Amino acid sequence: MRLNQIEVEEIVKRALAEDIGSGDITTSLTVPPGSVCRAQIIAKEEGVIAGLDVAALVFAQVAERYSDKEPVFRSGVADGASVRPGDIAAEIASPTAVILTGERTALNFLQRMSGIATKTARLVELVKHTGARVADTRKTTPGLRILEKYAVRVGGGRNHRFGLYDAVLIKDNHIRAAGGIREAIQAAKSGAPHGIKIEVEADTIEQVKLALEAGAEMILLDNMGLAALKQAVALCKGRAVTEASGGVTEDNIAAIAETGVDLISVGALTHSADALDLSLEIV
Repeated sequence: MRLNQIEVEEIVKRALAEDIGSGDITTSLTVPPGSVCRAQIIAKEEGVIAGLDVAALVFAQVAERYSDKEPVFRSGVADGASVRPGDIAAEIASPTAVILTGERTALNFLQRMSGIATKTARLVELVKHTGARVADTRKTTPGLRILEKYAVRVGGGRNHRFGLYDAVLIKDNHIRAAGGIREAIQAAKSGAPHGIKIEVEADTIEQVKLALEAGAEMILLDNMGLAALKQAVALCKGRAVTEASGGVTEDNIAAIAETGVDLISVGALTHSADALDLSLEIV
């Protein structure tokens, strides 16, 4: 579960440029030169922490620009740890200006990623009595996909494809453009690189049957009811991996998992997760 350091550095650099611009006016006017302090990042609600290394990188980059002293960032927990209100997620010892200038950007990353990890962990817990795995989708914040998919893994979920380049997923519009399910699958199988599995979206049991006959190795069961999911799973058993998608919530995910599907993909993990409530306080 390691992040690509070069990519993360670029993401943090862009975020800081967006927030700081030509400089932190308030801090430069109010904080005495040479001031140093210690601050804590404190949990205000229960959740799962993700993104501590990203937060640390924020302060490191701010220090490179504004200080000759390197900040000391000490994690109080590890990514993937559960926290309760009052728990200290991290401590920072640094020039005061570095902490104040980097505070919001660091919290933005940490709260967003921890919120995703927390939501993922809740859904994973709800299906743990089944064989189903919870996965994300491409419904991510543009430019932040690597961080958000990392947070899903921290929360115990699985990553679906990272982009359009690393997996074949034939969706409804591909099917229409190709002239049908058989035609789309045959075209994909004839040209896909070795080792790439062919997944196709199916909305009905009839489409599931057509996809199986055409040799699909994975079938995305899109917005199907529980009865249809059970029927589709029975048809696909031993022939194709099944993935349920569409309309998944905390209220229905257990019932969906109990139909026997292999995978449940949830766009809400990344597009609708609430930020975890964390604060930074100078102590």
